[in-house]
Amino acid sequence: MFRWKIRDKVTSHEISVTVLMIIPLILLFFISFLIGMYPVSPNEVIMALISKIFFINSNLPAAVNTIIFDIRLPRILAAMMIGASLSIAGAAFQGLFQNPLVSPDKLGVSAGAGFGAALAILFSASVFMIQASAFFWGLAAVGLTYFLGRAFKGTSMLTLVLCGIAIAALFSALLSLIKYVADPYGQLQTIVFWLMGSLAAVNNQDIIIMGIPIFIGTIILLMIRWRLNVLSMGEEEAQTLGINIKQLQTIIIVCCTVVTASAVSICGIIGWIGLVIPHVARMIVGPDHKVLLPASIILGAFFLLLIDNVARTITTTEIPLGILTAIIGAPFFLYLLMKSKEVWT
Repeated sequence: MFRWKIRDKVTSHEISVTVLMIIPLILLFFISFLIGMYPVSPNEVIMALISKIFFINSNLPAAVNTIIFDIRLPRILAAMMIGASLSIAGAAFQGLFQNPLVSPDKLGVSAGAGFGAALAILFSASVFMIQASAFFWGLAAVGLTYFLGRAFKGTSMLTLVLCGIAIAALFSALLSLIKYVADPYGQLQTIVFWLMGSLAAVNNQDIIIMGIPIFIGTIILLMIRWRLNVLSMGEEEAQTLGINIKQLQTIIIVCCTVVTASAVSICGIIGWIGLVIPHVARMIVGPDHKVLLPASIILGAFFLLLIDNVARTITTTEIPLGILTAIIGAPFFLYLLMKSKEVWT
């Protein structure tokens, strides 16, 4: 049976490394304001941010304030929030299922969200309704997976994963059906572009609405992250320590599903982050989930923000995020498997 290597306590070195990872994220956060077709100087960014924090008049042109606060800031925050949420969900799922190949969409949330978004686009719904439909159907897909998994007597986490694969295949088929009947000159193009992932249309309202469930789910996962170490020792050992296994599994699945569905509803389907980033974090700070989950949040936020900066500047037209994450994530994942086999023994 698969087992994680767990140490009894977190070392000061691991904590220091986690704290130090925040510094590059802060630098990239600031640099991201300077990237774009409309030039903005570092002084303008600093003055604009200070004016908002301390409620003073910056005397900056209205165009600069619009670029910084209405266009780039929502996009930067969305990239960090989505990258962090997908990464912590992936790390939590890998600990829950005791499998390094598990990702946040393993139970069908991405397939369900894709179907929900395509269904709303087919009926020419508003952007908000597309996001709401993606969020609802993402939750519905995982709910159906969970219900079917618990319906089997003597069910295991492996059964749950297999049910997730079946439900994901079902919603993928329904998505193909919608693409088949959609208008090829309008609706189909919108569906395909949404499925490839993008932050081009993100605004402040999206950050507030979808940021709330992401924040709540992330906080809960951080509060119970030490229990993932107990689960990694096996269900029998966890039960002897007084852990309610079924309840804990349900809480983790619900939180991971909520944060993943919220992220996907904002930007579309972005793969590989929830699979690769936890591996990178594990190589840096080790397998202890008390440090692994915070490290995954930081690295996930940094990675997707970096990818988004590249996506909107490398060419004259913006490249969908899902393409870049797959191009970078797949080879890097193979590299990690070759370099870190001992971590998964």
